[in-house]
Amino acid sequence: MRSMSGLKTVILLGVLTALFILIGGAIGGQSGMVIGFIFAILMNFGSYWFSDQIALHMAGAHEVSEREAPELHRLVAELAREAGLPKPRVAIIEADAPNAFATGRNPQHAVVAVTTGIMRILNQRELAAVIAHELGHVRNRDILISAIAATLAGAITLIAQMGQWAMIFGGYGRNDERDNGTAGVLGALLMLILAPIAATLIQLAISRSREFGADRTGAEIVRDPEALASALEKLEAYSRRIPLPVNPAASHMFIVRPFTGATLQKLFSTHPPTEERIARLRAMAQGGVAAFGRV
Repeated sequence: MRSMSGLKTVILLGVLTALFILIGGAIGGQSGMVIGFIFAILMNFGSYWFSDQIALHMAGAHEVSEREAPELHRLVAELAREAGLPKPRVAIIEADAPNAFATGRNPQHAVVAVTTGIMRILNQRELAAVIAHELGHVRNRDILISAIAATLAGAITLIAQMGQWAMIFGGYGRNDERDNGTAGVLGALLMLILAPIAATLIQLAISRSREFGADRTGAEIVRDPEALASALEKLEAYSRRIPLPVNPAASHMFIVRPFTGATLQKLFSTHPPTEERIARLRAMAQGGVAAFGRV
């Protein structure tokens, strides 16, 4: 199952890169496609090296030392040992909304961040399960994949918007390489409109698929699926009442969607339905995973 999920993610990332190249072609013909390909490589490179710094900044998180948060560091260290991972750095978000996320390009450069709110409402068993979920993202290499997907999708949207403005002000069609008449102009315009939508849907699909995997891995790390199910119930209930004001581009990183308001359609959500995640975890618990003991 994990190999199929990984293959699906690679395919989706490939489609995102192809969209980037097609956007370049719609704006600048063959030379635009080359530029789009170069930009895709640069975006991937930037996401790889700076994903942790970008994520922490967008979430308003700050790193804390062992002296500042000894119990949190102890818990993270114990769970990292259980997961077979290096101990990640630890960060805190000063917010009442209960939530958590992990970031970093690989296990050696990972950061686990939690809000002050989540440490107040969860018991020790539930908090351990949430941190194990985030370590599951680290172990499954979800963070890098999601960061690249989000960066590519955002860049595609930005470049498409620039292309639309260029067409409005007459920039399109002056280059003979692209002068294919009305059909060519309409085709390019359609690409500039649809590509950002497709890129966003692909990014969200990647985000949703990785959450299920992290739930399972986290439950296996603590050997307590029910604890994670219970934590998700609390987090979902509180998130509806206490929004977490973060950059929307960072919403996919958190364990539950950090926004309130009308329920989005599944297709446009950064997370799978929480009730479905809880049901899967409780099915794991009934299957005997909880009998193996707890951290």
